[in-house]
Amino acid sequence: MDKRIFGIETEFGCMVRDTTLGTAEEVVEHVKDYAFYERKLGVIDLHARDYAFEPARAGGFLKNGGRLYIDAVGSHEEYATAECTDILDLVRHDRAGRILLSQLLQELNLEEMVSFHNNSIDHFGGHTFGCHENYLVQIEDRFFNEALNYLLPFLVTRQIFAGLGRVGGHKLVRPNSKSNIMTMSEHEVDYVWVSNFYGVEIDPTVDFQLSQRADHIVKTISSRVRFNRAIINPKWDSYYSYSNLHRLHILFGESNMSEYACWLKIGTTSLVLDLIEEGVVPADIELLDPLETLRNVSRDATYKWLVPMRNGTVITAIELQRRYLDSAKRYLHQKDAQTDAILQEWERILDDLERDPLSTHDRLDWSAKHRLYTQFMEENGTTWQDDIMQSVDLEYHNISPATGLFYGLEAAGEMRRMVTDAEVEHAILNPPDNTRAKGRGYVVSKLAEAKGARYLIDWDAVYIERNRQLELKNPFHTYEKEAQRFVRGV
Repeated sequence: MDKRIFGIETEFGCMVRDTTLGTAEEVVEHVKDYAFYERKLGVIDLHARDYAFEPARAGGFLKNGGRLYIDAVGSHEEYATAECTDILDLVRHDRAGRILLSQLLQELNLEEMVSFHNNSIDHFGGHTFGCHENYLVQIEDRFFNEALNYLLPFLVTRQIFAGLGRVGGHKLVRPNSKSNIMTMSEHEVDYVWVSNFYGVEIDPTVDFQLSQRADHIVKTISSRVRFNRAIINPKWDSYYSYSNLHRLHILFGESNMSEYACWLKIGTTSLVLDLIEEGVVPADIELLDPLETLRNVSRDATYKWLVPMRNGTVITAIELQRRYLDSAKRYLHQKDAQTDAILQEWERILDDLERDPLSTHDRLDWSAKHRLYTQFMEENGTTWQDDIMQSVDLEYHNISPATGLFYGLEAAGEMRRMVTDAEVEHAILNPPDNTRAKGRGYVVSKLAEAKGARYLIDWDAVYIERNRQLELKNPFHTYEKEAQRFVRGV
């Protein structure tokens, strides 16, 4: 593909420090309603997108082409970026979601009592929630599952630069364990698709690891993911499908605070998909056991990151990544400026990780955390196993620029920026200029100003009343002129 469409969906944890405000579930509903009914940042869904998980008015599309909604599984505030084809655009729109939610808390005077966290783990509750990635891919249906086998080794090992890092670990157990700290919710939605329910315990043998979600992944590829979490969840829907192109939904992603780590994660994954589509993936990349390797690499405190291969050899995660990199350099070099920038930084980060993994603390979340937490423990006489370290770990992901630990590092010039604050502010209200989000965002802006309009909006179409329809099938087309004609008289 000359260009690729991609997007990110992020589920945010919510912490309520004042019980008089209500439960976390009530607070996220309040914030969502304020965004649509008071701030008019978009238009609320008038229809149910999914009767169990996204009923009517659970959220809606934003003026910037993305979505803000409540995920009924866990009642998370969730933000989905607009479709992007430029990786820096995606970084801007991903960060715009965090800044937007922080601004909403400030306007509601809740910032001292409520915080949203761009993390993927509840240390004590045993829950995990995700940051999912979507890619438009050119893979024929009959070859889809086979092609994904070439992607899995890359996804399993990219945590060495894309991992969030986390204090401690979890282990999965059967639900009859006496020390089980995870209980089934009383909500009916939690009983949908439960084919492999398990319990979760704190694992005291782990001090720190690369990935927040590695302990919770139980499948490589699965279409049924409730308590059956997989690395990849194939999704066959119309939203991202166009011509012979389909949507690839990656579940094993994590909510990077670092702009650089997010940019490199999306960029390298896109290049690997290029290799798969061109049929030029490197040879001998099949893992002996992807799930065991996922956990072992995450938990390896020596940073050797050994990877047993199906052919009987053992290499390092860095060596495996270099196999993908070498193929990408051979076949994709000079494809475009964006590709060359990713190739250059991919090689540089692997070199730095091989030389000194912790030298990457100015770019990668996990190494920035490790450096920060080690300093904290030395100054305060604490250990990895002290409860306060779980709290410190959580505050790294606080999305408030005023109080979040990550933003403190960034303000001190200790984290590399990829975009500017002005660009992020622009992305809060404006869609990317070169995808269908441009036309949809224009329609949403006009509908937000109208009174009493009846509409139905989806990623690939907009309907007004009963007889007016705007198709948005081509994700690479902006639909600007079509959108302007469509909303006349609204």
